[in-house]
Amino acid sequence: MVSFVNSPTRRRSHPVVVGWVSLLVLLVTASSSLACELCRAAYFGALEAAPKASQTHPNARVVAYKLEIGASELSPAGKPVQVLTVNGTSPGPVLRFREGDVARITVRNTLQHEDASIHWHGLLVPNLEDGVPLLTTPAIGPGQSRVFEFLIKQHGTYWYHSHTAYQKQRGIHGAIVIEPSLASKGKIDHDQAIVLSDWTNEAPREVQRTLQRGSDWYALRKGAAQSLYGAWQAGHLGEYLDREKALVPPMDFGDVAYDAFLMNGQRRLQLPGQPGETIRVRLINAGAATYFYLDAATGPLRIIAADGLDVKPLETTRLLIGPAECYDLLVTIPRSGKWELRATAQDGSGTVSAWLGAGETHSAVGPPKPNPYGMSDYLMSILDQLDPEPGAQVFDRPLAPYASLRAAQPHAVPTSAREVTLKLAGDMMRYVWSFDGLSAEEAGPLKVRRDETIRVKLVNNTMMHHPIHFHGHFFRLVTPGEDDPATAPLKHTVDVPPMSTRLIEFTANEGDGDWLLHCHLLYHHSSGMMRVIRVTGPAGEEPPHAPMLHVMENRFAWGEATLTSAFHQASATLRQGNHDFTLDWMQGAHSGDGHEGLLAYRYYAGPRWTWFAGYRADSMMGGVNGLVAGATYRLPYFIDVTFSQQSGGESRLAVAKSLQLFDGLGLNLSLQHGRHTGTAGAAMLNYTLTKETSLTLGYSSEFGSGAGLTFRF
Repeated sequence: MVSFVNSPTRRRSHPVVVGWVSLLVLLVTASSSLACELCRAAYFGALEAAPKASQTHPNARVVAYKLEIGASELSPAGKPVQVLTVNGTSPGPVLRFREGDVARITVRNTLQHEDASIHWHGLLVPNLEDGVPLLTTPAIGPGQSRVFEFLIKQHGTYWYHSHTAYQKQRGIHGAIVIEPSLASKGKIDHDQAIVLSDWTNEAPREVQRTLQRGSDWYALRKGAAQSLYGAWQAGHLGEYLDREKALVPPMDFGDVAYDAFLMNGQRRLQLPGQPGETIRVRLINAGAATYFYLDAATGPLRIIAADGLDVKPLETTRLLIGPAECYDLLVTIPRSGKWELRATAQDGSGTVSAWLGAGETHSAVGPPKPNPYGMSDYLMSILDQLDPEPGAQVFDRPLAPYASLRAAQPHAVPTSAREVTLKLAGDMMRYVWSFDGLSAEEAGPLKVRRDETIRVKLVNNTMMHHPIHFHGHFFRLVTPGEDDPATAPLKHTVDVPPMSTRLIEFTANEGDGDWLLHCHLLYHHSSGMMRVIRVTGPAGEEPPHAPMLHVMENRFAWGEATLTSAFHQASATLRQGNHDFTLDWMQGAHSGDGHEGLLAYRYYAGPRWTWFAGYRADSMMGGVNGLVAGATYRLPYFIDVTFSQQSGGESRLAVAKSLQLFDGLGLNLSLQHGRHTGTAGAAMLNYTLTKETSLTLGYSSEFGSGAGLTFRF
């Protein structure tokens, strides 16, 4: 690849020379891009030409499926919408295999204008078959097909889903059931896969854009927004102010307000079976952004497998299942009545149920709704559950049952491991998520030698749960001081609660190449919480790999306009990662009132610092037009202080603070002093009506008081 950097020069370039150089740069860039595409095609072509699983395992039974990715009009939340489907349904068909089979799955993309992909979640497959577009596997273009072929090396409950953009949220997912090579012991009358999912009628890209702009609309819609009055009413005002002082955003159990929660694409599911029969429920959380609590009216839940692997049977009253996790449960239908198996969204915003039997209804009792102001109480409960004492209390809102899970069969435990720490980082204000504050491109791959054992310390410094999933491998959950490491649970996904740490350990023995480690909350993954694990040769030699990372779209734009009887103001933002291009404008509503505007580039340097440079146009008293540069620093209580220096000698210091007074009612305060422009202040009250509109009442020392509307677009 060739890159060009503009270098400073003392002499003024001739326009014709500049034109020819620009044309040359475009030609070379285009040639480089074409070369990259050819290189990538050659790389994947060589891998595709290698012997397939059916050739290397000629005695294995070949089980073939055809999956067609398309779009259909369905009504998952009661309103007809376009849903992405697999073979015409969402979820797609259940794929069933037996351990030792060769899977041959032909995936055809019938979408007209977008690529597609399928990742085999939790399956141990060759790197080429993992299904992460461009990182491990070619994308499946419109009208194209790809044949996936791999040996089934395990049994249990797994699933498949798209790894392209937001297609998983839009419906592309389904269950995988693999029977053991030897018949399992125990009487099971019915085997039922249940795919849990969350559905929004909004376009997922619009959801991401709304989150990026810092909107609290979804929290308001769910009744989870925090305010000064709400904190006082709940008796948590002191805690609310302490959190603001420490620059800690409100705890969030879910970023999105969903229109429906579903089981197998339905809002109510009837399970097969007669009284006295036993059902094996294969529970898969395919939600894009929702943790679920599971409760059963039939009594304690009996867990027999986690993430596909058998565990010693464990009974628990309530089960927390994170996105991407799988649990197998045994449920016996009572002798009479209709019994509920209920999944409740962790944020308390909705439920979905499956029913067993017939007759008199017996409802499950779900968890209490979370207290949005009880941050300290919830964090203390997390600490108590992560480090329980003998006889510890049972919590109404428990964590995942990892501490009680034991592998059904002992497994090898490495004698040594290299330790790596990854910090789960995020800024809720900008909706930026990452490991160690770096994007996957900035960090580069984490290199691990073949057969090397790595212990990863996942440190969650955020106020959200994160389900961390590792492609192509299982890892051991490590508990310091554990009695029997050989029976510690093996998983492919682990929930990391807020302000806590998890230890996972894996051996890089599933093939060389690039494997993805990422948060399975789709909107966190999309905004940067992912890292590539590169498995190299024993001596550190790099395998040939496609020259591209799995990059998600992260460029968004939005704007806002306020029209009042005294003044008008508008803003627009184009954001890509840490880079913003912004336009801010304010002018009086009457002729001759004057105006002020700023066109700027801003660089986000962390939760406290933002640097900017641009051009200011100011016709107010003492104002001038000219170049300007400065920085914004965030003080405790989320008070922003901005200093700027403008050409012509104008220096300014500004202070701004937003207050959420009541649900939906916010107050924005600002004060600035300029060397030539003097002191000016403003106060704006905004009451949210819809996602796009607010009532506005404002005062500006320059333009006076006015009332009107704010529009967001």
